[in-house]
Amino acid sequence: MPRERRTFLFSATMTKKVKKLERASLRDPVKVEVSSKYQTVEKLLQYYLFIPARFKNVYLVHVLNELAGNSFMIFCSTCNNTVRTALMLRALGLAAVPLHGQMTQNKRLAALNKFKSQARQILISTDIASRGLDIPHVDVVLNLDIPMHSKDYIHRVGRTARAGRAGQAITFVTQYDVELYQRIEHLLGKKLPEFKCEQDEVMALQERVSEALRTARAEQRDIDERKASKTGKGKRGADDSDEEDTEQFNGVRKRLKPSNGKGGGKGGKGGKGGKKPRRN
Repeated sequence: MPRERRTFLFSATMTKKVKKLERASLRDPVKVEVSSKYQTVEKLLQYYLFIPARFKNVYLVHVLNELAGNSFMIFCSTCNNTVRTALMLRALGLAAVPLHGQMTQNKRLAALNKFKSQARQILISTDIASRGLDIPHVDVVLNLDIPMHSKDYIHRVGRTARAGRAGQAITFVTQYDVELYQRIEHLLGKKLPEFKCEQDEVMALQERVSEALRTARAEQRDIDERKASKTGKGKRGADDSDEEDTEQFNGVRKRLKPSNGKGGGKGGKGGKGGKKPRRN
């Protein structure tokens, strides 16, 4: 390398690793920041949904029904929850594909390509997908598990409303998440409106969702057993979660009907594109 050179260092976020690299490779650098404040774009509609923790999955399915026709990124806190949620939604006939750190690189790319090509309408991921991936178009971000760090919220919701497009983000807040959610609002510097749900319509789905969740847990146990039986290097049970992702799941095709056949008065709306959340 020449004795005199000009070195440029670019980063979307200034992490500890980036600062360490800066100290090692730059001398008396000039620092230019686009913005030092964590903020979201104006075209992003942000909402919260306060729910009982034990009915979180029921509310998730209801929201997917209400906004059927959109593409979704659902963020979970753990790999296991990512897999379980994907299996549950598949049991309900919804086109969900998981993405997490325990998958091989090939399977991560395969899952990502299915979502980007719109072969699957729902991508369920840990924070591995909150930054650094090229996902050009996402209609709705759902924070199923609230992030532990408020800054991660900014990265998650930044997956939608990109390149001048509009987008929506809904954060599920249980009785155990209030403090974490308040930190997010403090970082944003504003109060978010509530995403309105009709409780009767939500709870009409409880039986079907509970049955699907039992099926998902049974499948996840089978995955764990296969994982334990494999001795080959790099064989991870969570990878097997994508084996049953067959072409029978072609997207969010229709709204789920309540198991008792009632409460379907709004059912005809689900297939007609993205209905926007109602404001307070």
